[in-house]
Amino acid sequence: MKLIFEKSKPGRRGYKLPELDVERVNPEEVIPKEYLRKELNFPEVSELEVVRHYTKLSQLNYAVDTTMVPLGSCTMKYNPRINEELVNRREFLGIHPFTPEEFIQPVLKLVYELKELLRELGGFAEVSLQPAAGAHGELLGLLLIRAYHDDRGNKEKNVVLIPDSAHGTNPATAAICGFDIRVVRSDKNGELDFEDFMKKLDEKVAALMITNPNTLGLFERKIKEIAQELHRRDALLYMDGANFNALVGKFKPGEWGVDVMHFNLHKTFSTPHGGGGPGAGPVGVSEKLRPYLPVPQIDYDGKRYFLNWDIPKSVGKILGFWGHFTVWLKALAYILTYGKDIGKVSDFAVLNARYLKHLLKGLFKDPYPSSPCMHEFVLSATNLLKYNVRAGDVAKRLLDYGFYAPTMYFPLIVREALMIEPTETESPDTLIEFAKALASIVREAKERPEVVRSAPHKTPVKRIKEAEANRKLILSYRDFLSS
Repeated sequence: MKLIFEKSKPGRRGYKLPELDVERVNPEEVIPKEYLRKELNFPEVSELEVVRHYTKLSQLNYAVDTTMVPLGSCTMKYNPRINEELVNRREFLGIHPFTPEEFIQPVLKLVYELKELLRELGGFAEVSLQPAAGAHGELLGLLLIRAYHDDRGNKEKNVVLIPDSAHGTNPATAAICGFDIRVVRSDKNGELDFEDFMKKLDEKVAALMITNPNTLGLFERKIKEIAQELHRRDALLYMDGANFNALVGKFKPGEWGVDVMHFNLHKTFSTPHGGGGPGAGPVGVSEKLRPYLPVPQIDYDGKRYFLNWDIPKSVGKILGFWGHFTVWLKALAYILTYGKDIGKVSDFAVLNARYLKHLLKGLFKDPYPSSPCMHEFVLSATNLLKYNVRAGDVAKRLLDYGFYAPTMYFPLIVREALMIEPTETESPDTLIEFAKALASIVREAKERPEVVRSAPHKTPVKRIKEAEANRKLILSYRDFLSS
């Protein structure tokens, strides 16, 4: 398939701009010379060619709209189209962020209702909707923890405990906020090793960051005891809410003693996943951290909804304007659709994962056979190493079967890890087909391993030399044509 630049022919146009009807400005008078280019090198193509080109590109994509995307820890679930239709109404899209509060009372009411629903579902004292993504929510959570300790004069508390199975953003966020990291190992069941935790818990510890269920898809059964031990030393418990879709409607982390947790709206409440944004990672907090929430908070005084800037100990503002409004609306629509039956989300997330794990039994090594999984699970492809086939090879071969690959080589504590999450939106038929595809790949690994090692075979781009590709980056189409 040719690049759009290869289809370019001088003089072809897909759109003609109207004549300029304002005073012309000399670009050199307003833009520094080093930023000016005489040649823009834009492709010159007709409208029909543009439409066909990008339509064909879209047909090459692997997406939830076309296939199962079982990315463990990322929760690539289907987003109901009704949510998109609701937020694309002109009444919502036309609102300017600086519209006076008295003109947008119904809008502020919707946002306030989402905040209150998240607060109730998480069991927290208050929620901030501002963060733009899960990692941004982590940043706010750690800033709140820092503000709490600084306000109490606890300058010596500069350590954050992090499990060895944690998401990589956890230690990165803690380090950005100026904390030192201590790693706590996992036990033989895949949960946080309580003895190791107690050994590393001292007066310098500001907080523990934990994911529950953890990144192995296993429930941390000692979560309440962990919270109690932290609180005895005036340390706090941060919970990574990445896997809240396994708990929603069933458990409230705030009731376990969790002091702060971010909600990934795309994972639990069905909003767009990443891709450059916009996203949303609201943060729920205990009463201890309420005084430090960012401004403004959307509040209600019994008569009107308003942006509350009167938070003296606030960590400040962490996002331009007030947050990603249309993303909030999609989450609100999803929650209201389920209503009091929101627990069905976790019911089917866990059921699908356990059913799929059962279908895959015997194909790969199970690193934690005695621990029942929640919404996702991790298997190990070490049993295929004797055929010189690795987890990455299995993942690439899955593309030939029409499925996107699961997460590979994470968490790092499981060798040759395949991290699989079917989500609650997949049907049993799809799970059976996915299991059949993996069974066929395992059979190929034993009988024709070269087929798996050289996969994928049916995709537009075949197997690349990964080390060489990382060392010799192709950053433009000219580099591609000359390579």
